[in-house]
Amino acid sequence: MPSTITLKNIPDALYARLKAAAVEHRRSVNSEAIVCFETALSAQPLPAESRLRRIREMRAPLEKGSFLDADTDALKRQGRP
Repeated sequence: MPSTITLKNIPDALYARLKAAAVEHRRSVNSEAIVCFETALSAQPLPAESRLRRIREMRAPLEKGSFLDADTDALKRQGRP
């Protein structure tokens, strides 16, 4: 038999995000909360070595000097009057 819980003192901003997600996914707030709990609690944390390897892979292109100061300045100015 399913259990029932009561959540107290949920910040208004968090509840608004939960409610918006429920509307977006065409679920009740209760069903959306259950999906959020299932997702958060079933996620398997990556071992530290895997996380570090992934970070190093993502940083590699940046360390090779692929961004020059002139490129960065030009990107900052894009879309500005």
